[in-house]
Amino acid sequence: MTFTRYAIYYAPPADAAWSKWAAAWLGWDMETGTPLPHPEAESLTAEGLAITDVTETPRKYGLHATMKPPMRLAAGTDEAGLRAACTALAATRAPVTLNGLAIERLGRFLALRPVGDVAALNALAAACVTELDLFRAPAPEAELERRRAAGLTAAQDDNLLRWGYPYVLDQFRFHITLTGKRPKAELPVLEAYLAQELAPLLPRPFVIRDLALMGEAEDGRFHLVQRYALSA
Repeated sequence: MTFTRYAIYYAPPADAAWSKWAAAWLGWDMETGTPLPHPEAESLTAEGLAITDVTETPRKYGLHATMKPPMRLAAGTDEAGLRAACTALAATRAPVTLNGLAIERLGRFLALRPVGDVAALNALAAACVTELDLFRAPAPEAELERRRAAGLTAAQDDNLLRWGYPYVLDQFRFHITLTGKRPKAELPVLEAYLAQELAPLLPRPFVIRDLALMGEAEDGRFHLVQRYALSA
């Protein structure tokens, strides 16, 4: 399969109950590259909400947390070189253990956020951003302007220019997106449903054991290319 962009994700384990449910919630299986049927949600239907609409924006990215944002490959680099660099990076980093995951609001969307000390997690994400950056082609000017249109702080704009994305390094917040941006009135209903169906499945502790190299296909969907065990 040919990919237009690559990214480094935390991709939850495919065989865990919580990640199986959450992947179906989004409707996309990154491991197999196939759509998934959404869970039944009578309480949401009764409120006029459809899961397929609520999850439309994050669906193409799959169930994940971004560690290095999607990038086009720089001139003179290729997928084989990126794979080798991911192998080398993962060999220098240990698994990261946190207390758990919790459903939280981030603005007008819902996500899973880590519970516990995030210092090691943030360091892992920073390593992905900086140590793999030679594979990133500079962002086109139109992309820079599109991101600036959202309103960036000076630190975020500096990150955008240096690393191609505003929300990295000191601006990074690990999160596994569960919905697109929704009207504020919908959020309590969605939170209640996810608290009932997903929250009891969430892992305690929450352990990140590998990194995932992802590829964006021509249809815009992200697919798992390879996992790399953290083995330092």
